[in-house]
Amino acid sequence: MSIQIPKPPGLEALKALGIHPRNVNKEHEESLSFLDRMALKITIVVGTMGFFLLIAVWTITWTGYNMIASLIPNLGLKPFDPFPAFVAYLLISNVIQILLMPLIMVGQNLQGKHAELRAENDYQINLKAEKEISIIISHLEYQNSLLMMIIENQGVNHEEALKLITKNGAEIRAILNTEENQEPANLTSDMKSAES
Repeated sequence: MSIQIPKPPGLEALKALGIHPRNVNKEHEESLSFLDRMALKITIVVGTMGFFLLIAVWTITWTGYNMIASLIPNLGLKPFDPFPAFVAYLLISNVIQILLMPLIMVGQNLQGKHAELRAENDYQINLKAEKEISIIISHLEYQNSLLMMIIENQGVNHEEALKLITKNGAEIRAILNTEENQEPANLTSDMKSAES
């Protein structure tokens, strides 16, 4: 009496999944217009400590010079933006803010779009991996069924086979553990002999 075990899906099933890796970074880069690239570069530059330090140095220099020139007239310095109003400084900084704010928002939207593309690609890869794992598990179950059929055809009881496998597995683990424990000692003795 022979038992028919259904054969699991093969390599063809993996190919039929149709999920191929794609370079979403390249796709995103190719989809950007010149203005998009410029907005991204500005967003990246404005978000650095270098830009912060540049603005800090500019602010300290501008306000410091004009404060000193306004408060200490004996130095002979002429303030070009008198303290305490700093009208020119406020005008320039507000214009910079008005120009940078929309550019930064455009850049952040583009970065968000790129992140969404990467997340979708990760999701597709995870789906493919899940399907591949399912196929591998079905292969393992198939192989397990074949092994059990072979064991039963040899006249070995299922429980006896499991005891034998457990015993052999424990012996193999013991051998591997002793080899792992001895390996560093062998390496150190080999190093000492090489040094002398």
